[in-house]
Amino acid sequence: MKLNPAEAGDPARWKHIAASLLGVPQGRIYHIRPLKRSLDARQKIVFRLKAEVFIGEHLPFEEKIVRKSYPGVSTRPPVIIAGAGPAGLYAALTLIEQGYKPVILERGKDVKARKFDISVLNRGEKLNPDSNYCFGEGGAGTYSDGKLYTRSTKRGDVSSVLRILVEHGAPEDILIDAHPHIGTDKLPGIISAIRRTILESGGEFYFNCRVTGLITHKGKIRGVTDQHGREFLSRAVILATGHSARDVYEMLHNQGLTIEAKPFALGIRIEHPQALIDTIQYRIPDRGPHIPAAAYSLVTQVEGRGVFSFCMCPGGIIVPAATGAGEVVVNGMSNSRRNSPFANSGIAVAVEPSDWQAYSPEGPFAALRLQQEIERKAWEAAGGTLKAPAQRMTDFINDVASGSLPDCSYHPGLQSFPLNEILPPFISGRLKQAFRDFDNKMKGFLTEEAILIAVESRTSSPVRIPRDEVTLTHPQLSGLYPCGEGAGYAGGIVSSAMDGQKVAMAVAGSLR
Repeated sequence: MKLNPAEAGDPARWKHIAASLLGVPQGRIYHIRPLKRSLDARQKIVFRLKAEVFIGEHLPFEEKIVRKSYPGVSTRPPVIIAGAGPAGLYAALTLIEQGYKPVILERGKDVKARKFDISVLNRGEKLNPDSNYCFGEGGAGTYSDGKLYTRSTKRGDVSSVLRILVEHGAPEDILIDAHPHIGTDKLPGIISAIRRTILESGGEFYFNCRVTGLITHKGKIRGVTDQHGREFLSRAVILATGHSARDVYEMLHNQGLTIEAKPFALGIRIEHPQALIDTIQYRIPDRGPHIPAAAYSLVTQVEGRGVFSFCMCPGGIIVPAATGAGEVVVNGMSNSRRNSPFANSGIAVAVEPSDWQAYSPEGPFAALRLQQEIERKAWEAAGGTLKAPAQRMTDFINDVASGSLPDCSYHPGLQSFPLNEILPPFISGRLKQAFRDFDNKMKGFLTEEAILIAVESRTSSPVRIPRDEVTLTHPQLSGLYPCGEGAGYAGGIVSSAMDGQKVAMAVAGSLR
């Protein structure tokens, strides 16, 4: 069905339109089950809805989504999960289904306590290295938007990941929308509900519990230690610590386990007025109440290297995503209503092995050291504070310092600074050409109203923790299961959750 914006959210209209399209009386349509809904703005703005229509018959199944029943596992063998992000939480749920007790160790705080540390960080006052936008219950996605779109459909069942979120309080619309989104204001409650499910089934949670060492014996894992000297014992450990847990890479290396430098991407976050992006994308002066804030997805090739938009947040804000002292990192987020007057997106350049040759003496940390060096330069450019260096887009293109900066959503504040002095030439040069290319695709994208904020550097992990393709364990340590973004096998909430499920099944199979 092709629907106008007002009809897209009105199931009563769906029945009327379906009856007309199918040539049947409206009274003969007993039920419409939506399958996929997407916005099409290529010409006139319409929504396209794919649905099953039940004519002359009632729905043969229960449509209401209720939380599934999980078995009790309090007395079952434990499996340690380091990290309570999407990979860790979905691994825990899968382990419970398979009859094992998950013991989740999270370096940060629960979502409620974590919110306080983030509010302090947003004011530019203090960074807690264990409780911030990257670390804490729910992982990096909880307080940075909650976009649920992934192209990684071959990794697992996307619908099962989304259904679990709905079972724990997410809106059912995420099951049918082409680009589902929950919002930072809604995700904490959903994450808390998932924790309750795990606890009610007999799983365990330990917050403020940072894994600092592995307990091994004759090439097999026997457990882990934390910063308090406590030991947690198990024959299987799932390492789902996220892309910013640099201390975990150091720990593995110091214990003689192989890790590898891997390609990643790095750039800036760009912010436009949302009204400008709406005008470019929709070609109308006012989108009204039924059309969502416009998004975009851009990609180009510059000198043989990909440059692309990343984590685009319509109606969003830019947030401080650093995890340690002496660094500035930015990311984007938006609430469920996406009602900020700004639109922001990461614009990242692919970083390849040839780019970190200067750091080759660092071995597997070479790519990470390049990432750290750029983050340190951003911190110095901002005067050693949580402010972020920034420059008007047009000034960046023309190599001119910005005498003034437009309004911006980044709460800790900005420091005008020429970003060419922070970004390596292989990144800044490609960004300049990419912005011209993007303006050809979206007329008006290249404007002095847009601001660039440095740096967008945590797009993915610059380190991979290797694992056997069949067993999914580390090749040197039986029972250690690298998992999710931090291990280099996922990127985003959904793909991380699917990797958690996949690894948990491998663990269950090995323990039987």
